[in-house]
Amino acid sequence: MIRDGLPEDVPAVLAMFDSAVAWLTGRGRTGQWGDRPFSEDPARIERITSWALSGGMRVAEVDGEPAGCLVLGTAVEYVEPAPEPELYVQGLVVDRRFGGHGVGAALLARARDEALDRGAVLLRVDCYAGDDGRLVAYYESQGFTRTERFTVGEWPGQVLQIRL
Repeated sequence: MIRDGLPEDVPAVLAMFDSAVAWLTGRGRTGQWGDRPFSEDPARIERITSWALSGGMRVAEVDGEPAGCLVLGTAVEYVEPAPEPELYVQGLVVDRRFGGHGVGAALLARARDEALDRGAVLLRVDCYAGDDGRLVAYYESQGFTRTERFTVGEWPGQVLQIRL
């Protein structure tokens, strides 16, 4: 089940990000989100709280337990908005306990449906493009195609899109 996110979901979403950071760190992959839990970073807590208040947060549940989170809205500040109607995936995370269960794919399918319902012709997302490129490959496996690359400081990113 995928439902609208609420402010009371913030602790569960922080725990999802914490599980992802721990998993990445355990594999020596700290380039994406570093090695510090999101729940210990005031700026990240503030961002997730703002997502919960934005109306764009969606939470996937498995057996009644929060398993993944999607945030939809406008293009993020470091990416140029598209010249045509779009919906932007501002955030996507799956609790590592539910990795490989199709939670991310279900959330992205929900994003496509919402984009169509809103009259968008593009669904875009950006992601970390460093290390072995596995995250970019994941989005490609979900039907996205690469567009522009960018950097924020030293963080390499890739914008991907699906034309609807």
